[in-house]
Amino acid sequence: MYEMKPEYYTGIEFIDKEHARLFELARETHDLLYDDLLQDKSDQIVHLVSELIDYTKTHFSHEEAYQKSIHYAHLEAHAAQHRQFEDSLLEIDLEEIEHDFGSQNDTVENILQFLINWLINHIQKVDMYIK
Repeated sequence: MYEMKPEYYTGIEFIDKEHARLFELARETHDLLYDDLLQDKSDQIVHLVSELIDYTKTHFSHEEAYQKSIHYAHLEAHAAQHRQFEDSLLEIDLEEIEHDFGSQNDTVENILQFLINWLINHIQKVDMYIK
């Protein structure tokens, strides 16, 4: 579930490579969720969210630049979806989880579900139509 599958390939090599990295981040999130030896996951969650924010900004920038270069008709709507994704990541309350070990797994699970659902949905229903 947390890997690039044939149905996720757009045929645009750099986009597919960057999507593969996002699936790797989903796998890392999954691994963190099921790491039973780690009681306090706050540092790892902060690192993961920071990496997601940084990487998606880079990926979205590349994807939007490509869309602009090919005069993609739906660039504005596509970019708006990217901004919504970024805004959702910024809404994660990282300070709250620092002191509440009980909520950390819930937070990681929510991040994982959000990431994988958004990524698969966005690739299959939006990115596949970049031409």
